[in-house]
Amino acid sequence: MSTLLLLTTGPNYPLSYHGYQLAYALKQQQYPFEVFFYQDAVMIANAAVWYPEDRLNLTSCWQQLNISLPVCVSAAMQRGTTDQANSTRHRLIGDTLADGFSLVGLGQLHASIE
Repeated sequence: MSTLLLLTTGPNYPLSYHGYQLAYALKQQQYPFEVFFYQDAVMIANAAVWYPEDRLNLTSCWQQLNISLPVCVSAAMQRGTTDQANSTRHRLIGDTLADGFSLVGLGQLHASIE
């Protein structure tokens, strides 16, 4: 059995930090879990988001967990987060997807729920 963490809030909301804390605790306990970034949570995967020094950089925190970090491609692209392949295909400006994150379809979320 595995736990699915479906993250939906942006990096400026306390629930986003709590989601990270839960993932961190699950990893420390070696409990099987998966995450999926959806809705405004996809902004956590945007390398172009700047965090002031007095704020926790959630992008970096998630990257340090060294786990799979799937991001809904549609939600991400609507919010300015894209990888090089989609940037080229849709004639967008550059690659803003942070290292360690991957753009995926909702099929992956469906597979995680089954």
